Amino acid sequence: MHVPLLQIGGTVAVIAALIAWTGPVVRWIRRASGRRRAARHPAPGRRPLQVVAADVRRLGRSLALVPAGSPMARRRALAAAYDDVLVEAADLLEVPHELRTTPEGPARDLERLRLLASLEGAGLAVRH
Repeated sequence: MHVPLLQIGGTVAVIAALIAWTGPVVRWIRRASGRRRAARHPAPGRRPLQVVAADVRRLGRSLALVPAGSPMARRRALAAAYDDVLVEAADLLEVPHELRTTPEGPARDLERLRLLASLEGAGLAVRH
């Protein structure tokens, strides 16, 4: 079976045109399905400030009430969780801090107290 060269060239041109046309269509379909997916499953946003403030108060109390003789791992885990919610509150209120970059020890404890005072100054109720 012999196919004329002109017919093969025309077929290739049609295939090339279809490929060029399907690219934008596929991109449009992907964008549309992404929007539908985002509407069904909204991306988690920031937590409400009231919830973060409640966590700051709860974890602050828990850290202050760690009984003597408790494992050091418990105290460190509570301190890390407390630092995380302090940073989250600072980010929500746009309060500058250096808690993440300050090494463990007295310098970090001092930065934690400074951040608490700054958060109180910004209007966050950090103590009951």
